[in-house]
Amino acid sequence: MDDIITSNLYGTVDSIKNNNNVYNTGKVIKVNDYNIEVTGLNDVSFYEEVNIQEKASGYVFGIYPDRVIVALVKINEEIKPGDMVYALKKEFKCLFSLDSVGKVIDVFGNDLIAGKKFDNLIEISVENKNVPLMDRGLVKREMLTGITGIDLIYPIGKGQRQLIIGDKKTGKTQICLDTIVNQKDKNVLCIYVAIGKTKKEVKDIYYELTKRGAASYTIIIASFHDELPTRTYLTPYVALSIAESFMMQSYDVLVCLDDLKKHADIYRQISLASKKTPGRDAYPSDIFYTHSRLLEKGCQHKNGGSITILPVVETKGGDITDYISTNIISICDGQIVLSAKNFSKGEKPAIDYGLSVSRLGGNVQDKMMKKVGSKVRIELLTYLDVRQIYELANIDEMGEDLQRRLREGKKILDNLVQYKFSPKTKQEMIDSYQFLMDQNK
Repeated sequence: MDDIITSNLYGTVDSIKNNNNVYNTGKVIKVNDYNIEVTGLNDVSFYEEVNIQEKASGYVFGIYPDRVIVALVKINEEIKPGDMVYALKKEFKCLFSLDSVGKVIDVFGNDLIAGKKFDNLIEISVENKNVPLMDRGLVKREMLTGITGIDLIYPIGKGQRQLIIGDKKTGKTQICLDTIVNQKDKNVLCIYVAIGKTKKEVKDIYYELTKRGAASYTIIIASFHDELPTRTYLTPYVALSIAESFMMQSYDVLVCLDDLKKHADIYRQISLASKKTPGRDAYPSDIFYTHSRLLEKGCQHKNGGSITILPVVETKGGDITDYISTNIISICDGQIVLSAKNFSKGEKPAIDYGLSVSRLGGNVQDKMMKKVGSKVRIELLTYLDVRQIYELANIDEMGEDLQRRLREGKKILDNLVQYKFSPKTKQEMIDSYQFLMDQNK
């Protein structure tokens, strides 16, 4: 204990000698709901921590020739123009505890269910440098979801970024939860990131995972819809920093980002308040960079660890060609598209097999899964094309060959129907399509 005190004392003396205790100061010139404009801070860097006369704290969000934008993350008292602002000459960091596994937490070390702060907290950077290309390996290990339509037809590999996209209430979050539950006893750490969700939604997710024994290897990092947008903006970045620290210890990590459309809207809100020039759909021009540097964290590391990312994006009217959707599709290694029409027909999960794609495909499957999956995909897509034409026709008036194709296609599609929290093993998936392989012989 005496050694620690002595070390801290010498460190303080060295800071005084090097003028590190002299803070860069400025003044508030404009106050918004969750950020302020400051003049006088001439020597600051992005993400530098800032204190406003003990009334609030935040980080440097934007740097301009005549002013600095400070994003506020904690507000204790009302801030007024003229208040002194102190740049603390250190990077703004969030807090994390290893006791967070099995808990619902925020990025400041709080247990949101128990309503208290963790004890053994460590500092986590909001962002780290991306893993260099030379330190990355090939993505060739499968990340099984337990869902036949994904594992057999559009498989996901460890280290992949697979987008889940679709309209509201089509089962996007459920695919994430099914995947997390299916990682039981597979030595995978799961991080579910709730972006702008209600407290009830997050509690329901927590209880569903706990009930199925998935909480023991899952961290839920939440930022609620009524929090400061600046805190919500940081949440997915901090979650990926935590995942990165585990990956560097050779762990496999699964990160579900639910959802990035809300994150984009929050970033637009902050940017407009910060006087950033709006671009298409009023989003700032750097919205692509905002998400690309986030999803770039997903990779297979040469040390054996990996980060698999499942970003979720909500669409309207089934339009996957809007600005944010196309941006994220171009960053990811494939997408699982969910259809409201399929959902209303009872085809669950409501995957649109014609629009979905996995750019890695059979590279992450074993020989048998690849063989069966390839056959099922070809037959299924052929059937869906034929069904669209003859959906309302009388089957008895068709030729024998067409009748057989429609019957087999319906059987293929029926075998893909799978309700929530009912995972299948690889062998069960293969067995359900043995009739196709026998017919091929």
